[in-house]
Amino acid sequence: MTSTYVQHAHIPWTEDDQRAVTTARVLAMDAVQEAGHGHPGTAVSLAPAAHLIFRRFLRHDPADPRWRGRDRFVLSCGHSSLTLYIQLYLAGYPLTLDDLRAYRKRGSLTPAHPEWGHTPGVETTTGPLGQGIATAVGMAMGARRERGLLDPDAPEGTSPFDHRVFVLCSDGDIQEGISAEAGSFAGHQRLGNLVVVYDDNRISIEGSTELATSEDVGARYEAYGWHVRRVGLAADGDIDVSDLSRALEEAAAETTRPSIILMRSIISWPVPGAQNTAKSHGSALGADAVRAAKSVLGVNPDTAFDVSADLHERLTSAARAVGSAARREWDAAFDAWARGNPDGRALLDRLTAKGLPAAFEDARPVFAADTRVATRKAFGRALNAAAAELPELWGGSSDLGESNNTTVEGSSSFLPASSAQPGADPAGRTVHWGIREHFMAAAMNGIALSGLSRPYGGTFLVFSDYMRPAVRLAALMKLPTLYVWTHDSIGLGEDGPTHQPVEHLASLRAIPGLDIVRPGDANETAVTLWKVLGAAGSAGPTGFSLSRQDLPVFPDGTDGFGSAAEAVRGGYVRYEAPVADPSAAPSDPDVVVIATGSEVELAVTAARALAADGIRARVVSMPCREWFDAQDAAYRDSVIPPAVRRRIAVEAGVGQGWYDLIGLDGRSIGVQEFGASASAAELYEHFGLTADAVASAARELMGG
Repeated sequence: MTSTYVQHAHIPWTEDDQRAVTTARVLAMDAVQEAGHGHPGTAVSLAPAAHLIFRRFLRHDPADPRWRGRDRFVLSCGHSSLTLYIQLYLAGYPLTLDDLRAYRKRGSLTPAHPEWGHTPGVETTTGPLGQGIATAVGMAMGARRERGLLDPDAPEGTSPFDHRVFVLCSDGDIQEGISAEAGSFAGHQRLGNLVVVYDDNRISIEGSTELATSEDVGARYEAYGWHVRRVGLAADGDIDVSDLSRALEEAAAETTRPSIILMRSIISWPVPGAQNTAKSHGSALGADAVRAAKSVLGVNPDTAFDVSADLHERLTSAARAVGSAARREWDAAFDAWARGNPDGRALLDRLTAKGLPAAFEDARPVFAADTRVATRKAFGRALNAAAAELPELWGGSSDLGESNNTTVEGSSSFLPASSAQPGADPAGRTVHWGIREHFMAAAMNGIALSGLSRPYGGTFLVFSDYMRPAVRLAALMKLPTLYVWTHDSIGLGEDGPTHQPVEHLASLRAIPGLDIVRPGDANETAVTLWKVLGAAGSAGPTGFSLSRQDLPVFPDGTDGFGSAAEAVRGGYVRYEAPVADPSAAPSDPDVVVIATGSEVELAVTAARALAADGIRARVVSMPCREWFDAQDAAYRDSVIPPAVRRRIAVEAGVGQGWYDLIGLDGRSIGVQEFGASASAAELYEHFGLTADAVASAARELMGG
C-alpha cells in the first residue's frame, strides 16, 4: 500500500506549485489583515512546506475528508491555522474563499485555531501547544492497534489499514513538557508511521527562542530513538523545498522509528521588514507591509483575496485526481481484504456502526450484598468482563496498573516487535504509559479520533491535574475517552495531603462535557461502566472516581434499598428506612441526604440512626451529577422533592459544587482543607465525615 500514491517526491516542482505557494502566502496575509488580528508570520513562511506535504506525501481525498484510508495531518502549531485552511481550500475541500475572508469570525469554518468536527479536513483540535504532537502519537498508536485487530498477518505496508501521521509543529510545541513525554514514548514504541516536521524558525512571542532555550533538539530526539534529519535554508532564505522533499521521502521510507525533520525557516519570509520579528508571530502585518510583500512576490498590491480561477481549478482538479486514484487503489486492497477476512469485516462493520456484541449486556458482573469491595477493584473486575466482549477497549495506567486495576487479565503488552519484554505485541491491549499522565490523556484523544478504538487510562485522582489540558480538549471534541481515577479521597490514608484529592471533583465537574462518575458500591460501579460503554453511553469523555478502601455492597431492591440499576440516571433513591404502616407514611421524607462514593455508606448508617428517632431520611446516591442534571424535572423532583428543604450533601471533598442542590437551608459535609497523613478511619473522624455528623446535621435541620 505504499506504492503509487504515498511518495511523490520525484515529481518536479512546477510553475503551478510555485504559484500555489505564492497564493497561499498572500491569502494568509490578506486573511489576517481582514480580521485585524491573527498569526500571519508562520502561515506565510510555512506555505512551501505545507504545499509539499499535501501535494506529494499526504494520502488524502478532498472529496471524502473522513475516508478511512487517508493519512492524517496534524497542525500542532494551531495558531498557524491558516496554514491548514488554505491548503484545504486549494485542494478542493469544502472551504471557499469567503470562508477565508471570515477567518476568526463567529460561526465561520475558519476559527482562530483548528477545531475537529467543525472544519472538514481538520483531524484534531489544536491550539494549546504540544497537544497536537502528543495527540498524533496516539493516532499512530491507534493505527497500529487497529491494524493488529483487523489485519495482523499482512506484511508491512501492504494492509489497507496502514497509514501515516504527519505533524507540523513549532518551537512552542517542542518546548512544552508534553512533547518530551510524547517523544520519549513514541521512540520507545518505535512508531514508524509517524513523521514530524519541526518548523525551526527560532522566534517566539517574546523574541528569539535563545531567550529561553539552547538545547540541541535533534540530539534530544536521537536520544529518544527517532530518525532525525535536518533541512537548512535555501540560498534565498526560503525553505529549501528540494531538501525537505528528500527528507520527507527518507522519513516515509523509515518504518522502524518515528521521524522528525528539523526544518529551518525564517518567520514571515519574504515580507520586507517583518522577517525574523517576534511581532509578525501574532499581529497583522499592516497594510504597507502586505503591499510590499505582494510586490516582492509579483502580485498586484492593490488586490486582496485575488485567486486565479484557472490556477484554483488546476490545483483542485489535480488534488482530486490524485485522491481519486488513491481511493480506487485502496478500495481494491480493502475489497480483497474483506473477501479474505469475513470475521474482520464483521468486526469493522460493528465498530464503524458503534454497535455492541449481543452478549455484552449480559456480561456485566453482579456483586453479592453484604460483602465489602473497593470500587477500584470492582471496576477492574467489570473492566475485564467488558474487555472479554469488546476488543476495541484497550489502555492501561501511568505505572499504577496494580493500584488502578486497569490491566486486562491475560492480555499482551502494547510494545514493538523488537521489545524483549515478555508478552510484547505491536498490537497489544495493555499500554504501559509510564509516568506520563499528560501525554497519556492526549494520546487517548488521538486513539479515540480514529473512531474504531475505545481507550482508557488510569492514575490516582490527585494526578488528574497533570492530565487536565488534554481532558479539556477531549470534552471540547466530545471524544469517548475513559479516565480511571482511583484513590479518590482522604480515604487513601497515610500517603498524606500530597496524594489526597480534595478540590479535584469540584474542579473536574466544572469542565463542560465531562461526566464524572463516583459510584457508591461495586454494583453501581459495574452498572455505570456498562452505561458508559454501552449504546446509551455518554457522547463525550467520562472520568471514574474510585475508592482505595473497601465499601459495603448494598442490598438491591430490598430492605429499603433501591436498585443499583437506577444509577444510570445519575442520582436515585438508594435507601429510605421502611415504615411500619406505608399507607400512613407522608409523601415526602423529612430530610434528604445526598452522597457519592464512599460517603453513601455514612449516609445510610445515619439514615438508620435517624429512623430510630422517628426522622425519615432519604439517601440519594448521586454517582454522576451530569447524568442527574440531564434527567427531566419530574424525575429530579421525585428523587429530591422541591418541598423538602432540609438537605445534606456528603462528599469527601470541597462542597462548592453542591449548593445548587442543597440550597440556602442545606448543609454540606465535606473536606474544606488539605488532608493529612493518618489512617482513613482517623482522617474521616478528624474531618467530621462520620455517620454521627450526618445524623447530627439532620437533627439540627429538624430543629432538634
